[in-house]
Amino acid sequence: MALADEVSVPVERNDRSIVGFTMVGHGLVHTYELSIPILMTIWLLEFSVTTAVLGGAVTVGYALFGAGALPGGLLADRYGSRPLICACLAGMGLSFAALALVPGIASLTAVLACWGIAASVYHPAGLALISNGVHERGLGFAYHGMAGSVGIAAGPLATALLLLAFDWRTVAVVLAVPALVAAAVGWFLRFDEFAAVEAGEREWNPRADAPDDSARGDSSTSPLSERLRRSAGALAGDLRRLFTPAFLTVIVLATFVGLYYRGLLTFLPDVLGDFLEAAVGDPQLFDPESPLADEFDLAQYLYVGLLTVGIAGQYVGGRLSDAIEPDRGLVGVLCLLVVISLAFVPAANAGLLPLLALSAVLGFALFGMQPLEQATIAKYSNPETRGLSFGVVYLALFGVGALGATVVGVALTVSVLAAFVVLAGFASVAAALGLSLRRRVDAGRG
Repeated sequence: MALADEVSVPVERNDRSIVGFTMVGHGLVHTYELSIPILMTIWLLEFSVTTAVLGGAVTVGYALFGAGALPGGLLADRYGSRPLICACLAGMGLSFAALALVPGIASLTAVLACWGIAASVYHPAGLALISNGVHERGLGFAYHGMAGSVGIAAGPLATALLLLAFDWRTVAVVLAVPALVAAAVGWFLRFDEFAAVEAGEREWNPRADAPDDSARGDSSTSPLSERLRRSAGALAGDLRRLFTPAFLTVIVLATFVGLYYRGLLTFLPDVLGDFLEAAVGDPQLFDPESPLADEFDLAQYLYVGLLTVGIAGQYVGGRLSDAIEPDRGLVGVLCLLVVISLAFVPAANAGLLPLLALSAVLGFALFGMQPLEQATIAKYSNPETRGLSFGVVYLALFGVGALGATVVGVALTVSVLAAFVVLAGFASVAAALGLSLRRRVDAGRG
């Protein structure tokens, strides 16, 4: 990363360029992420493997998608967000193009691993870019999140529609094209990655921690051990600046948000199906002999509707993070999620209308929380370590947060009410941590 990337671009145009670039990147990351489960139904037959074997292959890619966030953040701080995002897009596109050539499960696993590595750098790089480069940061996070939600919905839909007309290998190549085009266009976009950083902070030079090589020649000629020692020293310095008491609180808060998010969304379609069946029975919208009768699942459509309402929530959450202190807004939304979680089962048992209404409020609040959370991460981190900041937080949110599925799954063996009480507990702890952040700020110990 170099400040040579700074260019004389009007503020509004700079904001639009960065937001547009990251929206495309975020939408494509989730498009590919959610197209994989659709393709899995075909891979099971194509490669004659069990669900356990194929699940293991896909898990490799998804695991690297989460684990790579931390090194991705380090690379974003070192080399800048633009090259990282372009590399991410190119890597994802090339990986999907390579799917068309895989002869078996081993090569499929390797290609999915390559996709996971490429995709993993996006979130720390993209969120750091918005934090440092966009003046209306909250609005940038809002549009960024909305684009991700569009990708979540569009990925499976586009893949399913393409499979109606083409074989899966052709579909993989077609899906690769948008990312490759976006990588090429993004490389030539002109914007200032640090346009929104305060003047005093902008004196930071990304290479300030590196020793002056002018007196000793190019660092590339230094012994490998010396270069590794300097890199380790720079990383240690970054970590010391990053892990303040306030930021450690943010990490733990994000972990509980991740537990809530993954625990809720993993089982929500099945839970909604049970409540809908109790409310309306098993509606026969298609002829029982029609193939559509077996494929139609009303709960899936309610689930998609919940996600769609979340797009509006992200916009409102982003606006709020520009209008009020983001950590204050985050606490408010977390408290709302506590109330929703405790009220969900009684409302769902009360009938169809209460179920639909509370599902809409849940989707709005769940996704409206995301821009506020991202703005809070930016608030309690420094520009020079912002990529690392998002990398660490997203490793906690997606990595440790994945345990939410296990915890809620166990709670569901007791009852649905027990599961939602556990979810309310996750949100309560996160809200308490948010309040502790506010007390720290109010006491002048930010």
